[in-house]
Amino acid sequence: MPRRARLVLPNCPHHVIQRGHNRQAVFAADGDYLYYLDNLREWKTELGCKLYAYCLMTNHVHLVIAPGDNPENLGLLMKRVAGRQTRYVNRLEKRSGSLWEGRYKSSPINANEYLLACCRYVELNPLRAGMVDDPTRYRWSSCPAKVGLKEQAWLDFDPFYLSLADTESLRAERYAKWLRETVPDSELKLIREAAQRGQLTADGLFVREISEKLGRRLEVRGPGRPRKAKK
Repeated sequence: MPRRARLVLPNCPHHVIQRGHNRQAVFAADGDYLYYLDNLREWKTELGCKLYAYCLMTNHVHLVIAPGDNPENLGLLMKRVAGRQTRYVNRLEKRSGSLWEGRYKSSPINANEYLLACCRYVELNPLRAGMVDDPTRYRWSSCPAKVGLKEQAWLDFDPFYLSLADTESLRAERYAKWLRETVPDSELKLIREAAQRGQLTADGLFVREISEKLGRRLEVRGPGRPRKAKK
């Protein structure tokens, strides 16, 4: 049975998940994380992509990334970064074979409604996994930069994050407060299922608009609409 064509939209943020082969660990030491981030920085810059959020877990990664004008840049970025990480780990461990699952999963995001919610979903992963009590202290995500605990010049701040306040300090404070709010179950369900199925993270109206533009029927499952961040 042929694989369904991946839906990638130009100038649209996408929630991307890539897992280790057979759920095996991808990152075992600080150097593994740092090497991945260095290549992510290089290739997102080289290809003109926007990176709005990331979280590197032990055996998988989450990214929120927009490919720019050329939707093929998303696949190119993932291929370059994943390939380099595979060669790096294989060289260190004197092994061969695949480090990752065959295909990464991706979901185009209706930015107006769900971009901030997807970034929060990504950055709360270590908390949901029981790895940390405070996601702002997790070293391998974009969260510390968003709440003002470190500088990361190559991370892109999306317009919805920037609209939280007029100053960096107040913006960071409000984002940190929003992270601590209760996340609706419907929001978690929609984001999780959209990524797993390669569907739009969106409501029905946005789905219909994209369907008309592409001239093909698209589906979306899962209820819910996240609350907007309070200014």
